Amino acid sequence: MDVGKGAHHATGLAPDATRLHDAALPNTEAGLRKVFDRLARHGQVLVVVDQPASIGALPVAVARACGHDVAYLPGLAMRRIADLHPGNAKTDARDAYVIADAARTLPHALRRVDTGEETLAELEVLVGFDDDLAGEATRIGNRIRGLLTQIHPALERVLGPKIQHPAVLEILSRCGGPDGIRKAGQRQLTSIAATRAPRMGQALVEAIVSALDEQTVSVPGAKTAELVLPRLADSLKTVLQQRRTVADEVEGILDAHPLAGVLTSMPGIGVRTAARILLEVGDGSAFKTSGHLAAYAGLAPVTRRSGSSIRGEHPNRGGNKHLKRAFFLAAFAALADPTSRAYYQRKRDEGKKHNAALICLARRRCDVLHAMLRTKTKYQAPAPQAA
Repeated sequence: MDVGKGAHHATGLAPDATRLHDAALPNTEAGLRKVFDRLARHGQVLVVVDQPASIGALPVAVARACGHDVAYLPGLAMRRIADLHPGNAKTDARDAYVIADAARTLPHALRRVDTGEETLAELEVLVGFDDDLAGEATRIGNRIRGLLTQIHPALERVLGPKIQHPAVLEILSRCGGPDGIRKAGQRQLTSIAATRAPRMGQALVEAIVSALDEQTVSVPGAKTAELVLPRLADSLKTVLQQRRTVADEVEGILDAHPLAGVLTSMPGIGVRTAARILLEVGDGSAFKTSGHLAAYAGLAPVTRRSGSSIRGEHPNRGGNKHLKRAFFLAAFAALADPTSRAYYQRKRDEGKKHNAALICLARRRCDVLHAMLRTKTKYQAPAPQAA
């Protein structure tokens, strides 16, 4: 099925490539059941879609309700397979035939659909919303930093790296830009920062006052920026508060999953990272070895050899980008763990740069995580060896 918003195109092929069905299909439960029941007369049905989520969610749910197997063919794999078929047309009918023929001849290219579990479906909605909020927070933060760089670069160097800190946002919300902060005075700034940054409040205020003294001229557009900056700060505070609320909801749903404790027991894996790994990997049973999981995540190096001139291993630029990012961030957060830090430092001593050493650490942690999911046991720190 080449899924669409209003209608899909369905192509049914028998194992011997006989075309059993080829027509447009309305995106309704009645229409889907009718086609599935008709094809079920010929034998066991495997429903393959190119998008298991969003517009493909209803076909997947109806297929599961009818007792049929469900899989999906990734878009990149479908386009590469389509190049092997004659013709250059790009139509729904041709795409549906390519998907069906790939399922018939290249079953290893298919991926499992785990949306049948209610917990994972709820997590997918919340995690997707959280990703949108994270992008919005980054966009607003960059806009604030851009305005500060335009009107007062010295102040941006102080506030920019901490733009999402509650104390910084409260100062911008109450005082505005450089002129408003200067009029507020050091006493009021200290009062604002003390309640939201008890440890760094005094140092932050001193850095702000020092930065304000570095510039005396007013840049064109500064007056309007004084009006815009408080609104941007309020918008960013709202988005960050929404992210905190979503994180609590994700944690509440995640606690009900049996693998939640297994994932979060590993150093560096928090609620958001655990939810992302669970969505992309499931229980890990789809991967025979940790090497398969690492290759799927894009953490395993790619070997390239051609004759005697080209040989070696290179970083993998493909893989599941969401899963790769989750493993990378978890490895970075795990640097506070002594075991992970020691492995990272060993790679740095071998001459690897920071990112390369983190990728090595993420690959090593992938082995551990695969074993934890396979045995459903929590993380256990290795016992120190005797000297």
